Amino acid sequence: MKLLECKNLSKHYGKKEVLKNIDLVIPNGKIIGLLGKNGTGKTTLIKLINDLLTPDSGEILINNKKIGIESKNAISYLPERTYLDKSMKVGDTLKYFETFYENFDMKKAKKLIKALGLEENIKISKMSKGMQEKLQLILVMSRKADLYILDEPLGGIDPATRDYILDTILTNFKEGASIIISTHLISDIERILDEVIFIDDGKIVLTSDCDELRNKENGSIDDIFRRMFNVK
Repeated sequence: MKLLECKNLSKHYGKKEVLKNIDLVIPNGKIIGLLGKNGTGKTTLIKLINDLLTPDSGEILINNKKIGIESKNAISYLPERTYLDKSMKVGDTLKYFETFYENFDMKKAKKLIKALGLEENIKISKMSKGMQEKLQLILVMSRKADLYILDEPLGGIDPATRDYILDTILTNFKEGASIIISTHLISDIERILDEVIFIDDGKIVLTSDCDELRNKENGSIDDIFRRMFNVK
Protein backbone atom coordinates (compact mmCIF):
# COMPACT_ATOMS: atom_id res chain seq x y z
CA MET A 1 0.00 0.00 0.00
CA LYS A 2 1.17 3.53 -0.82
CA LEU A 3 1.57 5.57 2.35
CA LEU A 4 3.12 8.60 0.65
CA GLU A 5 3.15 9.44 -3.04
CA CYS A 6 4.75 12.44 -4.74
CA LYS A 7 3.77 12.99 -8.36
CA ASN A 8 5.77 15.21 -10.73
CA LEU A 9 6.73 17.48 -7.82
CA SER A 10 8.63 20.69 -8.59
CA LYS A 11 9.61 23.71 -6.51
CA HIS A 12 11.37 26.98 -7.37
CA TYR A 13 12.89 29.67 -5.17
CA GLY A 14 12.82 32.62 -7.53
CA LYS A 15 14.59 31.48 -10.68
CA LYS A 16 16.31 28.55 -8.97
CA GLU A 17 14.63 25.18 -9.50
CA VAL A 18 15.19 23.30 -6.23
CA LEU A 19 13.13 20.18 -6.97
CA LYS A 20 12.67 18.86 -10.50
CA ASN A 21 9.73 16.58 -11.33
CA ILE A 22 10.06 14.33 -8.27
CA ASP A 23 8.18 11.02 -8.43
CA LEU A 24 8.33 9.05 -5.20
CA VAL A 25 6.39 6.30 -3.43
CA ILE A 26 6.87 5.40 0.23
CA PRO A 27 5.17 2.15 1.36
CA ASN A 28 4.07 1.20 4.86
CA GLY A 29 6.45 -0.40 7.32
CA LYS A 30 9.80 0.87 6.05
CA ILE A 31 12.68 2.90 7.49
CA ILE A 32 14.09 4.96 4.66
CA GLY A 33 17.18 7.15 4.45
CA LEU A 34 16.80 10.35 2.42
CA LEU A 35 20.41 11.07 1.55
CA GLY A 36 22.16 13.84 -0.35
CA LYS A 37 24.70 16.60 0.02
CA ASN A 38 23.68 19.96 1.51
CA GLY A 39 21.57 22.09 -0.79
CA THR A 40 20.30 19.26 -2.98
CA GLY A 41 16.62 19.58 -2.04
CA LYS A 42 16.15 17.23 0.93
CA THR A 43 14.73 19.77 3.37
CA THR A 44 12.57 21.39 0.68
CA LEU A 45 11.04 17.99 -0.12
CA ILE A 46 10.42 17.36 3.58
CA LYS A 47 8.75 20.76 4.02
CA LEU A 48 6.51 20.13 1.01
CA ILE A 49 5.40 16.78 2.44
CA ASN A 50 4.61 18.52 5.73
CA ASP A 51 2.58 21.21 3.91
CA LEU A 52 4.97 23.93 5.07
CA LEU A 53 5.71 24.89 1.47
CA THR A 54 3.50 24.82 -1.62
CA PRO A 55 4.76 23.03 -4.75
CA ASP A 56 4.88 24.91 -8.03
CA SER A 57 3.64 21.78 -9.80
CA GLY A 58 2.67 18.22 -8.96
CA GLU A 59 0.86 16.79 -5.97
CA ILE A 60 1.46 14.91 -2.74
CA LEU A 61 -0.83 12.20 -1.40
CA ILE A 62 -0.85 10.72 2.10
CA ASN A 63 -2.95 7.55 2.37
CA ASN A 64 -4.31 8.42 -1.10
CA LYS A 65 -5.54 11.84 0.07
CA LYS A 66 -4.13 15.27 -0.72
CA ILE A 67 -2.12 16.84 2.09
CA GLY A 68 -4.13 18.99 4.50
CA ILE A 69 -5.61 18.71 7.98
CA GLU A 70 -5.85 14.91 7.90
CA SER A 71 -2.26 14.49 6.73
CA LYS A 72 -0.99 16.67 9.59
CA ASN A 73 -2.41 14.09 11.98
CA ALA A 74 -0.83 11.26 9.99
CA ILE A 75 2.68 12.76 9.94
CA SER A 76 4.96 13.34 12.92
CA TYR A 77 7.76 15.71 11.93
CA LEU A 78 11.10 16.45 13.57
CA PRO A 79 12.59 19.58 11.98
CA GLU A 80 16.31 20.22 11.80
CA ARG A 81 16.04 23.36 13.95
CA THR A 82 14.52 23.52 17.42
CA TYR A 83 11.03 24.97 17.74
CA LEU A 84 10.59 24.54 21.51
CA ASP A 85 9.32 27.37 23.72
CA LYS A 86 12.32 27.76 25.99
CA SER A 87 10.29 29.48 28.71
CA MET A 88 8.34 26.26 29.28
CA LYS A 89 9.27 23.26 31.41
CA VAL A 90 9.58 19.78 29.91
CA GLY A 91 6.37 18.59 31.61
CA ASP A 92 4.43 21.61 30.30
CA THR A 93 5.60 20.81 26.77
CA LEU A 94 4.33 17.23 27.11
CA LYS A 95 0.93 18.52 28.22
CA TYR A 96 0.85 20.97 25.32
CA PHE A 97 1.48 18.17 22.81
CA GLU A 98 -1.15 15.99 24.48
CA THR A 99 -3.69 18.78 24.05
CA PHE A 100 -2.64 19.61 20.48
CA TYR A 101 -2.31 16.08 19.05
CA GLU A 102 -5.02 13.51 19.69
CA ASN A 103 -2.56 10.72 18.82
CA PHE A 104 0.02 11.77 21.44
CA ASP A 105 0.82 9.00 23.94
CA MET A 106 1.62 10.67 27.27
CA LYS A 107 2.51 7.38 28.94
CA LYS A 108 5.15 6.64 26.29
CA ALA A 109 6.49 10.21 26.45
CA LYS A 110 6.99 10.04 30.22
CA LYS A 111 8.73 6.68 29.86
CA LEU A 112 11.11 8.10 27.25
CA ILE A 113 11.79 11.22 29.31
CA LYS A 114 13.01 9.00 32.11
CA ALA A 115 14.91 6.61 29.82
CA LEU A 116 16.81 9.44 28.11
CA GLY A 117 17.80 11.10 31.38
CA LEU A 118 15.56 14.18 31.22
CA GLU A 119 13.43 15.69 33.98
CA GLU A 120 9.89 17.01 33.67
CA ASN A 121 10.42 19.95 36.02
CA ILE A 122 13.46 21.43 34.24
CA LYS A 123 13.11 24.56 32.09
CA ILE A 124 13.99 24.06 28.44
CA SER A 125 16.17 27.18 28.57
CA LYS A 126 18.38 25.38 31.11
CA MET A 127 18.90 22.37 28.85
CA SER A 128 21.82 21.80 26.49
CA LYS A 129 21.27 21.66 22.71
CA GLY A 130 21.61 17.88 22.82
CA MET A 131 19.04 17.58 25.61
CA GLN A 132 16.62 19.78 23.68
CA GLU A 133 17.04 17.57 20.61
CA LYS A 134 16.31 14.51 22.75
CA LEU A 135 13.11 16.19 23.97
CA GLN A 136 12.02 17.01 20.43
CA LEU A 137 12.65 13.41 19.38
CA ILE A 138 10.58 12.17 22.33
CA LEU A 139 7.70 14.47 21.34
CA VAL A 140 7.79 13.20 17.77
CA MET A 141 8.14 9.49 18.56
CA SER A 142 5.38 9.60 21.20
CA ARG A 143 2.75 10.24 18.55
CA LYS A 144 0.92 7.30 16.95
CA ALA A 145 1.50 8.55 13.42
CA ASP A 146 1.57 6.77 10.05
CA LEU A 147 4.73 8.54 8.85
CA TYR A 148 7.60 9.89 10.95
CA ILE A 149 9.90 12.37 9.19
CA LEU A 150 13.15 13.08 11.01
CA ASP A 151 15.42 15.81 9.64
CA GLU A 152 18.93 15.37 11.10
CA PRO A 153 17.78 13.63 14.33
CA LEU A 154 21.37 13.01 15.48
CA GLY A 155 22.85 16.42 14.69
CA GLY A 156 23.42 17.62 18.26
CA ILE A 157 23.64 14.20 19.90
CA ASP A 158 27.04 13.07 21.15
CA PRO A 159 28.43 9.94 19.43
CA ALA A 160 28.16 7.84 22.60
CA THR A 161 24.39 8.44 22.73
CA ARG A 162 23.60 7.93 19.04
CA ASP A 163 23.09 4.16 19.17
CA TYR A 164 20.71 4.60 22.11
CA ILE A 165 18.79 7.26 20.18
CA LEU A 166 18.55 4.99 17.13
CA ASP A 167 17.26 2.15 19.29
CA THR A 168 14.72 4.60 20.75
CA ILE A 169 13.55 5.39 17.23
CA LEU A 170 13.41 1.70 16.28
CA THR A 171 11.34 0.63 19.29
CA ASN A 172 8.95 3.57 19.55
CA PHE A 173 7.12 4.04 16.28
CA LYS A 174 3.68 2.69 15.50
CA GLU A 175 3.55 -0.79 13.97
CA GLY A 176 3.06 -0.55 10.22
CA ALA A 177 4.22 3.07 10.10
CA SER A 178 7.21 4.28 8.06
CA ILE A 179 10.11 6.56 8.94
CA ILE A 180 12.02 8.89 6.64
CA ILE A 181 15.38 9.96 8.07
CA SER A 182 17.36 12.74 6.43
CA THR A 183 20.93 12.86 7.69
CA HIS A 184 24.57 13.34 6.73
CA LEU A 185 25.62 10.81 9.41
CA ILE A 186 25.05 7.86 7.10
CA SER A 187 27.44 5.45 8.79
CA ASP A 188 25.64 5.98 12.10
CA ILE A 189 22.15 5.19 10.84
CA GLU A 190 22.57 2.73 8.00
CA ARG A 191 22.18 -0.32 10.25
CA ILE A 192 18.52 0.56 10.83
CA LEU A 193 17.62 1.44 7.21
CA ASP A 194 15.51 -0.76 4.95
CA GLU A 195 15.76 1.46 1.87
CA VAL A 196 17.60 4.55 0.66
CA ILE A 197 16.75 7.47 -1.59
CA PHE A 198 19.68 9.44 -3.04
CA ILE A 199 18.84 12.98 -4.13
CA ASP A 200 21.13 15.28 -6.09
CA ASP A 201 20.54 18.66 -7.74
CA GLY A 202 16.80 18.45 -7.03
CA LYS A 203 16.37 15.02 -8.62
CA ILE A 204 16.08 11.52 -7.21
CA VAL A 205 19.03 9.69 -8.70
CA LEU A 206 18.67 6.36 -6.91
CA THR A 207 16.15 4.42 -4.84
CA SER A 208 17.04 0.96 -3.57
CA ASP A 209 16.64 -1.70 -0.96
CA CYS A 210 19.72 -1.40 1.27
CA ASP A 211 20.79 -5.05 1.20
CA GLU A 212 20.41 -5.25 -2.57
CA LEU A 213 22.46 -2.08 -3.01
CA ARG A 214 25.25 -3.28 -0.69
CA ASN A 215 25.49 -6.59 -2.55
CA LYS A 216 25.40 -4.96 -5.97
CA GLU A 217 27.99 -2.28 -5.21
CA ASN A 218 30.07 -4.35 -2.75
CA GLY A 219 30.19 -1.74 0.01
CA SER A 220 28.36 0.00 2.80
CA ILE A 221 25.68 2.62 2.08
CA ASP A 222 28.11 5.24 3.36
CA ASP A 223 30.84 4.03 0.97
CA ILE A 224 28.44 3.96 -1.98
CA PHE A 225 27.19 7.47 -1.20
CA ARG A 226 30.75 8.82 -0.98
CA ARG A 227 31.70 7.23 -4.30
CA MET A 228 28.62 8.53 -6.09
CA PHE A 229 28.93 12.08 -4.82
CA ASN A 230 32.73 12.31 -4.53
CA VAL A 231 32.53 12.94 -0.80
CA LYS A 232 35.81 12.59 1.11
